[in-house]
This record gives sequence, C-alpha cells and structure tokens, in this order.
Amino acid sequence: MLKTDRMAAILDHIAQHGTVDVTSVAADLAVSQATLRRDLQALHEQGLLVRTHGGAVARGVDLELPLRYREARHQPEKRSIGRLAAGLVPNGAVVGMTGGTTVTEVARALMSRGDITVVTNALNIAAELVLRPSLRVVVVGGTARHASYELVGPAAEVVIDRYHLDLSFIGVDGLAVDEGCSTHDELEAHTDHAFILRSRRAIVVTDSTKLGRVTFARICRIDEVDDLVTDNRADPTLLGQLRDAGVNVLVTSGDVTADAATASGATPARRRSRAHLSKTA
Repeated sequence: MLKTDRMAAILDHIAQHGTVDVTSVAADLAVSQATLRRDLQALHEQGLLVRTHGGAVARGVDLELPLRYREARHQPEKRSIGRLAAGLVPNGAVVGMTGGTTVTEVARALMSRGDITVVTNALNIAAELVLRPSLRVVVVGGTARHASYELVGPAAEVVIDRYHLDLSFIGVDGLAVDEGCSTHDELEAHTDHAFILRSRRAIVVTDSTKLGRVTFARICRIDEVDDLVTDNRADPTLLGQLRDAGVNVLVTSGDVTADAATASGATPARRRSRAHLSKTA
C-alpha cells in the first residue's frame, strides 16, 4: 500500500471512530507498528490528528480531509460517477465546476472534448484542463483554501456573477433531503451557491458515502438541485426520497457505455426559476 493511500485509510478510520489504536490498525493495514507510528506522527505534524500513547485521536468533531488524501478514497466509484456525469454535457456548453475529488473526475472525463468552456474556482481542475488547448478554461479569483484547492469568497462570487452557465457540477460533503447540500466551510458553501444561482442546471456529483450526511455549512436547499449523479452503492430508500423531492437521480451501473447512454438521454424538466439570469442578461 502506498503511503498516501495508507494515510488516507488512517484518516478515514479516525473520521469514523474518533480514535486510532496502533496495534489493531497496523494489523488491518498489514504494516508494522513502527510504520504506523511514523504515519501518525506525520499526520499529527500536519494538524490532522493528535498523537496519544498507543495511538491517536481526532483533532475536531468534523474532520475535513485535505484533497490529496481524499483523492485516494472511493476512487473507482468517483471515476464512474465522473464518466456518467460528463455525458450530461451537451456540445458547446458553458460548464461551471466547483472543487472536490468527484468533480475533478468529471473534468478528467471531459478532457477529450474540444467544444466546451469550463468556469471553475478549483486550482487543481484548472491546472489539469489548461494542458488541453482545445478547451477554454476560465478561472475565477478569490481566497485559496488549502484543504480543497478552491478559490472562495466575495472576489470569486463577483466573477461568477458575470457569466451565464448552462450547467454546473457541484461537489458536496453531505446531501440530505431535509437539509440539502452542505460542506465544511461557510465561504466555500457561499461560493458554491453562486455557481448554482448562475446555472440553468445544477448537478450534484458525489459518492454514496456522502448521502444522508449533514456537515457544517449549507450550500443550497434540495429544491435547488436538478440532478444527482452517484454510485450504485447508494441506499435505494434515500434515492427514492430524493426523486420524490424532484431530483433527477442517475446511478452508475459499472458499464461505461451504458452509463454514457443513460446520461445523454437524461433531460429532466426545469424546476427552478431563472429570473436571476434575465436580470443581468
């Protein structure tokens, strides 16, 4: 197991259980206790946990993992979601993209396209897409967040408000029927909502572990979400509740060809007012 994958597994464990015991977790990861102690010390020095005698404890009650560690989690599911979601993008579209590991997979699935414009506040997404001269990439300004590589705040929102977006892909840390979409940072939530307000279609992309969760800052209500793209491990009951709330739900099948066909045929009716678009048109 690579060191990055091992650290992601440690952080995933502590996020779920609140503590890490060196003996048991070293056995689970099939590494020596000495190796695990070095990993715990490195994570402690990064401020991601607190070392204790025999293990570690979580630093906070709502741990937000840095992007470099989140990328290793549920990677096959996120890649499938990205491919399915990319099929929703029509030719010539202007596409908004927030940050996040799943949205990054959407961006990667769109790299072969040469007929779209991408507006993003995610530095890592912009860095990957700018290497493709056939794509037009617009990066908004703002204050950089080290955990997500996103530019957020009033400066970002002023720029986003200048554009008309055909659709936007929104990454979340939690999605619940009653509480809507949420994330760990209030500035990030406000900037993500700016993308939704300027989009004709808001598409949330997230793996199934985020469904039913609520985190610190609300991005939007559930009636502001047009589509959800998630993986086939999602709870069918929860997906049914989201459909009842008016969200068009797309679930990966594991078959890339079938997923693309499903996405290209999905044209849900519009449910949200677009009055805000006409005001500055």
